[in-house]
Amino acid sequence: MPHAPSTSGDFTSSDRCLVSLPKADLHLHLEGAMRPGTLAELASTYAKPIPQVDSYRSFDEFQHCYRAVVKLIRTRGDIRRLVREVVEDAAASGAIWIEPHFNPTTYAPALGSAQDVLDLVLDTGTAAGRTLGVGFGLILSASRNRDPRDATVLARLAADYAGRGVVAFGLTGDEAATPPEAFSEAFAIAREAGLIIAPHAGELMGGPSIRSTLDVLSPDRIAHGVRAAEHPALMEHLADEGITLDVCLTSNCVLGVVKHIEEHPLLHLVESGVPCSLGSDDPLLLKTSMLTEYEIARTQLSMRDRQLAAIASTSIQSSGAPTEFIAHALIGIEDWMKRDVPDPAEGHPHRAREETNGVLLNEHSGWTSSTPSPSGTR
Repeated sequence: MPHAPSTSGDFTSSDRCLVSLPKADLHLHLEGAMRPGTLAELASTYAKPIPQVDSYRSFDEFQHCYRAVVKLIRTRGDIRRLVREVVEDAAASGAIWIEPHFNPTTYAPALGSAQDVLDLVLDTGTAAGRTLGVGFGLILSASRNRDPRDATVLARLAADYAGRGVVAFGLTGDEAATPPEAFSEAFAIAREAGLIIAPHAGELMGGPSIRSTLDVLSPDRIAHGVRAAEHPALMEHLADEGITLDVCLTSNCVLGVVKHIEEHPLLHLVESGVPCSLGSDDPLLLKTSMLTEYEIARTQLSMRDRQLAAIASTSIQSSGAPTEFIAHALIGIEDWMKRDVPDPAEGHPHRAREETNGVLLNEHSGWTSSTPSPSGTR
C-alpha cells in the first residue's frame, strides 16, 4: 500500500501551488493528448476535416473520434511532434513522470516495423523528458476491439522492451467487446517479463467487469475502476491488495460514468483506503489537463491538500519509474506539504521557502542514467 505523506500543515483552503506538486500521469493516451492546434494543422496538411472533439453521445462516438485523430498521424515527423508536445504539456502541469498508453502496431508497416515505431516514441519521449525534467515510460496497450492474438504479439514486444522504456502492459477499448479471459496469455507474458499490469476496467461497466479483470489478469493498477465504489467488497479488496485505480475525473463526467462531477466517487474511494492516482486520459478529446484534474479534485470535490498529496504519492509509487527517482519525488511531495503552514504568531498561512523542491526537480531532469532509455483505439 503506498504510504501517505505527512499531514502537518494541512488545512482546507490552501494556496499551495498545484503545479509544483510532484506527480505522475499514469492514465494518458498518447494520441488523445494531441494539442488542438496540432490537430488542425495536420488536418490541413492532409486535406482532411478536423475531427470534432467536443461532445459524444456514446462511447462508440468517442472511440470513432479517437480513431479519426490517429488517422491524421502519417509520418515519423508527426509522431515526433506529438510525443514532444505531450511531454511539454505534462511538464506544464507539473508532472515529473508520465506513462502514456500506446500501440506501435497501429503505425506498422506504414512507418516502419512496430519496433521502429516504438524506438522512435521512446527516443523522442526520453530526449524531451531529459530537457524538461519529465521521466518517460510507455504502457503498451492491446485493444479489446482487436483479435486477442494481436494482444499476444504485442505482449511479446512489450516483454522485449522491459527495462528499455516499456514499463507496463494495458488493455483498452470497449469493456463489453471481449472478456478478459481472451487476453490471459498476453498478460501472462507481460507479467513474466516483470511489467506492471494496468488494464482498463470498471469505467462504463460495473463491478462484474472489475471482478473478472481482478480474477483473470491480476492487475497492479486498473485504469478507471471507479465503479468499484458501488461495491464495498470490491473496494475492500482493492484496498487490501494495494491495487491502484488510475482515475480520470473529466473523462468520467463527459462519458457519463457520473452525471455531475460533484457525484464522482474519488473521495469515497480514497477515504475507503483504495490507492488512487489522477490522470488526464485524453486531454484533446476531453478538454482537460493533468493540472485541471487536480484543480477539479480540490475545488469541486473539496479534497484537502493532504489527500491531493497522497494521490500524487500513489501516482509516483505505482509508476514504473526507477527506484531512486521515486525516492526523490516522495521527498518533493513531503516538501510541498510543508509549505503554507499556519504561522502560530500571525494566525494565517505563510509560504515556506521553496528552494529545496526546486533543487529536487532539477535533479530529476539530470537523471539520464536512471530514466529508462530508449492502438488505434482508446
